Amino acid sequence: MERIDAELFTDGGNDAVVRLPGRRFPGVLIQGDSLHILRSDVAEVVEACERGDLADAGESAGLLLAGLDALLNRYSVALENHQIQRPY
Repeated sequence: MERIDAELFTDGGNDAVVRLPGRRFPGVLIQGDSLHILRSDVAEVVEACERGDLADAGESAGLLLAGLDALLNRYSVALENHQIQRPY
């Protein structure tokens, strides 16, 4: 394990925006349990598609997209608050 100093652009939380040394842009730190939930949500969409249940797949995908949109918004606001241009 290596200890480093990182820049924190938001409060800690489950989706902190941080920049590691040597990186131009910050990233989002997702906790392991949150990553597992995200993976489970994607699996739900895949399973609904495999069953041919497009209504369920669409609903699950919509919820997943809303969560990712919120995460992307948090990232964008953090960069804007620190006058950092977005990488996209």
